[in-house]
Amino acid sequence: MSDHNAADEAAHWLAEAWTTGNPLAALPPRLAPRDAEAAEDIAAALLTALGQPPVGLRIATGLVGPLLSGRLIASGTPIALAGLRHPIVTAAVAGILSAPLDEAATSPPVFATLHAALDIAATRYGERPADPNQSLADLAGLGMVVLGPAVMATPAETAIALAEGRKRPAGATQDLVALFATAAAEARARGGLPAGAMLLVAGLSAPVTPIAGLRLSCVAGALGRARADFA
Repeated sequence: MSDHNAADEAAHWLAEAWTTGNPLAALPPRLAPRDAEAAEDIAAALLTALGQPPVGLRIATGLVGPLLSGRLIASGTPIALAGLRHPIVTAAVAGILSAPLDEAATSPPVFATLHAALDIAATRYGERPADPNQSLADLAGLGMVVLGPAVMATPAETAIALAEGRKRPAGATQDLVALFATAAAEARARGGLPAGAMLLVAGLSAPVTPIAGLRLSCVAGALGRARADFA
């Protein structure tokens, strides 16, 4: 079987899991991506199979994958855990590009708005795969992204925390300039992004496994907070 056919078949099984919600066993050796490039080929074929064009790029726990508009929700929207398999929540920050990220450019990204965010990673596999390439093929474990209100700001060092309930912990200082520069480089390596696209940097806190009744917030200084109530 050619690499192209294997990617299409793997994407077919993943697309079925995405659309039905049924768990998928780990891809067998003949279909499993052997490296990150093969995993991204499967992810690209999966996007085609789902008919969902990406609206940005997500960088989370060492994985890089697309963002889908249907997976972006506003702060305060209740989240049903039944729709997420093996969810893991981390603090995140999103930026909406005001200018394109051209492939050949090296300048820092320019944002129209920044948002405190929560990244809720999930998987379509019955068990979270040990091989990161299998997760990468599954759109890098994209679950849901909770977006706080838009703030007109530029990236800077910001104290960011993942808080339970109404707590406002001090958080750890994150260099958003460096984080978004890395995200922009990843986007340019994949051909760039247009104005209006989103860059999301996640994994900015220790991960938390949500349970029903839990409220989690990303508290991000001047960027405010993004909140999710899990049910």
